[in-house]
Amino acid sequence: MENTKVNAAEQAVTLQMASKLGAIVHLFKQCNGDLRADLQPWADDPHTRDLMDPDSIDIGFHLPGWSRRWQARSLLLQIRLYSDSEMPQRRAIGLDIVGFSYMSEQWRFSSIGGGIFSGNNLPLLELQQQLRHLSHQILEVLNT
Repeated sequence: MENTKVNAAEQAVTLQMASKLGAIVHLFKQCNGDLRADLQPWADDPHTRDLMDPDSIDIGFHLPGWSRRWQARSLLLQIRLYSDSEMPQRRAIGLDIVGFSYMSEQWRFSSIGGGIFSGNNLPLLELQQQLRHLSHQILEVLNT
């Protein structure tokens, strides 16, 4: 069965998944209480649907303004999923977090591989460590 719904709000079809998404939002808010979660970061139009990855759950986060600590104004969290014929349930295998300013992408983090940050304007080192730890917590929440 192909699942083309990537907005987190569309994934919250069971109480269990809704609880897990709520826990993820709560974990992110521990990094910054002013973050506002957007469980529908993608527009529902033909062009956007063509770009969507059906093997991810996506959540947007918005700060009240540009943040020096985050080097961003908005974040996109993409949780990568995997399924195979032996496991009926898809598993979270990693995540990407991208920080955006008004102008463009500022930085990117992927927990897949070495957990490396890349970009021109990286978040503060303390926050990078916090986001690495957060990525492990998110995977644990989704895979239990």
